[in-house]
Parts: sequence; structure tokens; C-alpha cells
Amino acid sequence: MNEAGIVGAGTMGTGIALAIAGAGLSAHVVDSSPEALARGRAAIEATYRSSVERGKLSRDEADARRARIAFSGDVSAFSGVELVIEAAFEDLTVKRSVFEKLGNVVRANALLATNTSSLDIDAVTGGVPHPERALGMHFFSPANVMKLIEIVRGAHTSDDTIRASLAFAERLGKVGVVVGNCDGFVGNRMLLRYRREAELLLERGATPAQVDAALERFGFAMGPFAVSDLAGLDIAYNSKRERNARGNGVRFRQSLIPDLLVESGRLGQKTGGGYYRYEPGRRERLSAAATDELIAAERRRLGLVPATIPDEEVVERCTLALINEGARILAEGIARRPADIDAVWRYGYGFPAARGGPMAYAASLDRGELLSRLRVFEQSDPAFWNAAVVERALEKEYPPSAAGSR
Repeated sequence: MNEAGIVGAGTMGTGIALAIAGAGLSAHVVDSSPEALARGRAAIEATYRSSVERGKLSRDEADARRARIAFSGDVSAFSGVELVIEAAFEDLTVKRSVFEKLGNVVRANALLATNTSSLDIDAVTGGVPHPERALGMHFFSPANVMKLIEIVRGAHTSDDTIRASLAFAERLGKVGVVVGNCDGFVGNRMLLRYRREAELLLERGATPAQVDAALERFGFAMGPFAVSDLAGLDIAYNSKRERNARGNGVRFRQSLIPDLLVESGRLGQKTGGGYYRYEPGRRERLSAAATDELIAAERRRLGLVPATIPDEEVVERCTLALINEGARILAEGIARRPADIDAVWRYGYGFPAARGGPMAYAASLDRGELLSRLRVFEQSDPAFWNAAVVERALEKEYPPSAAGSR
């Protein structure tokens, strides 16, 4: 595979193009908006210019990579490529429209991949000719830097397609992990539960800075609220609205704090404030009185008196939320093995590599104590916690002979 097409010249599309060009392959970026193409071209130019200035690339290498990226406004440019990656706006109608056009343009054996982070792969690609070549390829942002690609198998995806996509990921220097098709796949499905526990801790009395600091001391590259501010709180907000609109909303309680922040205009670093406050041009996390008051008002609405939350409880609740959902994912067959979940979380979400990943970390804990804590949580919130599923997963994947006397 020497050339790939990309639909969409936004942040993700240009990041994927940079990754492809960096691997010595040709990338053809298509976007129907001339303005988007111009912004995408400028972003790529700026990236290469910065890399040369910082000594990361020679000027000749930067020029060679730039020459491997072409831009067009017409999907007919994809008539000869072996792979097309759709990186359009995260909207089912938009993405389905893209695949309807691609099905009439690309050759019959070209792979068709969607970069969706959570939408149903079969709903996105449904109706394309030769559906065995359709799949999900969920890159992580920035796509030219992050190592992970979740390779999502749809109902009709063939084994040959999976093998080809894994080879492509390896060619890019990425870690490809094959996962099943469900809301959020492995990574974002677990992220929703992890973030949920962090947000409920704010209601009970913790602060964003405390939660982030506790989890960073545990070994995470960044805490959940710092990550939300960096990515933009509106991303999760819009995903939640779309999930609810398509009748796929979660059944457990979620905090309204992130919704209230978005609705007050606090979207994170890009607006100068989210969970934290940011000075123009800087990423230092500063305390935000507006956020503190919003959290305090929500506590009053819920009738909650803020309590002192030990850092140990912060880490426990957030990591056990990952273990709890990881066990469900294994039970449903969305991930084939615990190591796949661990790879997703190490390479895509900054889980501390020294601890192996959420499931390896679970296996390292005292099993009796772990299950005891989960049963306590389950008594007050059975819609979220499920100790029995975790117990079965651990018994199957880490039997006593392998796990030792835990």
C-alpha cells in the first residue's frame, strides 16, 4: 500500500496525512470546502516549518514529506487508491453521505475506513458495495504523534481487511488494536466511565486540581480535567447529545457539571477557561473562580455538603471504573483479551505504562479486597458497578495459577 486518501482537511485529517507522509507514503486529502483545504494546507506547512526550526526534521526531509501530500476538492481523486480514511465531522448523516459517494468512486477492493470515535461502524458504512472491505480506523489526536489506532471490525469486515489494516498501522509506526463495534469501542467507552467517576467526586467535595494531581501521581500523563480542557469540553458534550438523540444514552447517573461549563461558554483551553483558567498563549492550569462557583452551585442544587475526599479514594474510584468497564467489554467480546484493553489505554489515554494497563493493574491487586470494594460501590449504584462481571473476568483471564496467591 503506497497511497491513501483522506476525506476531511480538519485537525484529524491533516494529522493523518502527516502520519502517512512521514511513513514514506503518499496522502491525498479531499475536502469539498476550499476554505477547509486552505486551512489544512496551512496547518501542514506550519507543522513542517516548526519541525525544521526545532531541528526535528531537515529542510530536505520536510520538503519531501510535503511533496507527498496532495489536496483536492473532489473525491474522484481517490479512483486509484488502495485505502480511503474518512475523517469528516462526527455526524452520522455527514459520514453516511461521504461513504455513499466513495462507494461510487473507489475501486472494488479498496479499503474504506471511518475515523469515527464512537459511532456505529455499520451505520456509517452501511450500503457501500463490497462491505467486507469497510471498517473503523480510530486515530487519536494529534494523529501524527499518538501511537494508537483502534481498528474496529464491523458486521461484514473480512479477516483480509483486518490484516491489511494492521499492516498499514505498522507501516505508520502505530500500534493497531482490533476491537469490536459498540458505542465508544474500547477506549472512549471506558473513558466515559472514568470521567464520570471523576466528575461525581467534584460533586462530593473534591476539586479539579486535586483529582488531576492524585491521578498524575498514580502515573497518568494528565488528569481527566486537564485532558478535557485540552481536547475541548464541547467534544464530550456534543457526543453525549448525539448519543441521547440516537437512543443510545447511558443508564447510569452522570454529573451535570461538564454540561453546565459548556453551556456557560467554558470550553477549555481554546476559550481561556474550562475546569481551569488559562492565560493567553499559555497552558499553565490556574484556579478558576467561575468554575469553583459553578461546582458549588451544583452541590447546593443537589443538597450535598462538600466533604474531604482522600486522594486514595480518587485513585480507587477512577481506576476501578476502568476495571469495571473493561470486564464488561471482555464479557461482551468487544475486546478479545485483556492485553488489548491495556494497549488501548497505555497508548491512547496515558495510563501509566509501569502498571501495565487497567486490566494488568487489576490482576496486580489483592483480589478479595478489589471485589469487596466493588460490592460496596455496587450496593449504592448497581446500574454502574458489577462485581460479578469483574470476578468472572479475572477468574477467566487471570486464574490462580497465573495470578498467584492474590
